[in-house]
Amino acid sequence: MADSERLTVILVAMAANVGLAVAKFGAFLLTGSPSMLAETYHSISDTGNQVLLLIGTFYTRKQSDRRHPFGYGKASFFYAFLVSVLLFGIAGWESLSHGIDVLRAGGSLAGGSVTVRGLTLPAIYLAYFVLVLTLVFDGISYWRARVALEAETEVRGWRNFKEAFEKTSDTPVLAVLTENAVAVAGAAIALVAISLSQLTGDPRFDALGAVLIGLLLMGFAVALGIENKRLLLGESLPARHQDRLEELVREHDGVVEIEELRTVYFGPDSVLVTADIAFDPGLDTATIDDRITEIEAALKTREPLIEKVYIEPELERT
Repeated sequence: MADSERLTVILVAMAANVGLAVAKFGAFLLTGSPSMLAETYHSISDTGNQVLLLIGTFYTRKQSDRRHPFGYGKASFFYAFLVSVLLFGIAGWESLSHGIDVLRAGGSLAGGSVTVRGLTLPAIYLAYFVLVLTLVFDGISYWRARVALEAETEVRGWRNFKEAFEKTSDTPVLAVLTENAVAVAGAAIALVAISLSQLTGDPRFDALGAVLIGLLLMGFAVALGIENKRLLLGESLPARHQDRLEELVREHDGVVEIEELRTVYFGPDSVLVTADIAFDPGLDTATIDDRITEIEAALKTREPLIEKVYIEPELERT
């Protein structure tokens, strides 16, 4: 995905979450609802997520230098991992702890009131309104990220959304996509929990909502961390794509054998390829150089994410 598209996905999500964080905190101050406090933590962590992802996205634009000859593409993977461990882990723990504390204390029904144009209404209506807004705005943000991932799915030839989720290297879009799916789930939990407390007169439902939101955030932190770990450790292209590259090289004139072909992601849109290739011993040095240049160009044409190719020529072993 182009940087401009990725930036749009992140900025749309950040703008929505800044407004929602303020609105949720205001609703919490008026109602004292544990679920609303958990949702406040949720939106704050979402906003921090986008800030760190923006830093990672701008970092990847830095040109390679002596200390980082392959560029700064992996910064995107690092910041996405940082988001999962710090922001969502901490927000989840705080929500879980507060919910448990309220459950132990017995809790109290969300109360308070708000006056709009001389009309005084229960503040709980504001909480409902904010949660419905959350469902709408985070739903839109989720849809925007989903469209971006589906576009990559079509380009990469993945079979379905599940395969795209498992194999994409675009961690910023992946983080925004899953974050907003979790945000919609969290808002739905809070809406149900607060409604049940108001209908039954039992404040424990509201506190339980905070506990469930905390567990949801912590689960998301673990899942996102695992997804980013594979790229930080240096994951290769999917086997299906690498097989196609090997087939292309093997069919090239003068190639006798591929002794080894390796690929690794160095950023969301950057793949490095190294290969040890045995050429026909009858070829002279100049011809082998020409064949290598042709293979490098063919590999980059077949796989647009390939940025650098290093080929080590070998003579056919007899």
